[in-house]
Formats: sequence, C-alpha cells, structure tokens
Amino acid sequence: SYLVENLRKDINVSVQNVWSKEKAGAWTGELTVDLVKDLGVNWTILGHSERRAYCGETPEVVATKVQIALAAGMKVIACIGEKLEDREAGNTMNVCIQQLEPIIKAIPSGCVDNVVVAYEPVWAIGTGVTASPEQAQEVHEQLRKYLSSNIGAEKAASIRIIYGGSVKAKNCDELMAKADIDGFLVGGASLKEEFLTIINSSAGKSNL
Repeated sequence: SYLVENLRKDINVSVQNVWSKEKAGAWTGELTVDLVKDLGVNWTILGHSERRAYCGETPEVVATKVQIALAAGMKVIACIGEKLEDREAGNTMNVCIQQLEPIIKAIPSGCVDNVVVAYEPVWAIGTGVTASPEQAQEVHEQLRKYLSSNIGAEKAASIRIIYGGSVKAKNCDELMAKADIDGFLVGGASLKEEFLTIINSSAGKSNL
C-alpha cells in the first residue's frame, strides 16, 4: 500500500483487529489475515478491551485470532487487562492470566518472538487515570513470572510486555524506568505532539 511503501523502514503499520477466519469470504465488515497481508501490513492488535467488551470477544476467540495471525506470518500485540471492579476485589492477576493463558497455548511452535503482550488496565484506558509505575511494574513482573513457568525463562525474558492506559509525556519516563515495562501501547496521546516524547522515552527498550 502507499502508506507502507512510503514510511521509514523502522516504522511498522498495524491493524487494530483481524477476523477469526483464515481466508477472505462472506465476512462483511471484517478483515481476514490474507487481506491485511495483501496491503503489506504485518502487525495486528488483538484482544483489546473494547473488542472484548463491545464485541463479545472471549479469551478463546482472541486466542483463535492469535493462532490464525501467527500462522499466517503476522506479528501480534495481544492485549489483556482487568476492570476496576476486578482490581478492587484483588483479582487483577486472576483476570490477566485467564486472558493470557489461551493466548500462550495458541502460539504455534517457533512463533513466540512474534508476540508482544500489552497490559492495559481497563480502568486506565482513556480515563486520564494511569496505573502508578509501581502498580504497572507489579503486574508486568507477575506476567513475566507466569510466562517463565509456561514458555521457559529465556523466552519469558525476551518477550516484550508493554503498558497501555493513559500514557502521557508527563508519566512515560517514570513508567519506562521500571524493569519489566518494555514499551507502550498509546491511544489518545498518539494524536498529539507529546507522542514524540513518549516514543523517545521507549526507544532504548522497545524494538518492534
């Protein structure tokens, strides 16, 4: 596509979702992986909280999409995260693991390097409320420990776990300083000049 062909080579383009079927067909309004790849796009976001909440995507549906995308040679940003009531009830990690486990099981052999995990606490998305660096690090650290016990310490150490949820120029450096935060998934701030500050803060860690 024109966009992909004219971007700098160190910038990648991602779609925000793909359909849960492998090939193009009578899926009006949906994009299958073959159509996305025809556009020259090789990344997709999957499992975003808005897809889970508004489109009824279960962890199993998200896992199916992850498997299809990876099998087609795409790379995946797989989103997980808890609602406010989950955090207040002390169920943050239970919810995150329930969402992450099917994704990990769906990854084809040799494809784990093509997966980025994005932790996005739902209560912090677009609300202006950001998880504190300590809260974010705690979850990221526990996620990495879970990955270590399921895919091995070496792969768990190399997999990127990025944070999303009201990331701004004023908090990005403090978040990025945490050991297990490898980058950001940015929403509203990506449309503002401060996005450059956020990009620069993560440049030393994240290499998509």
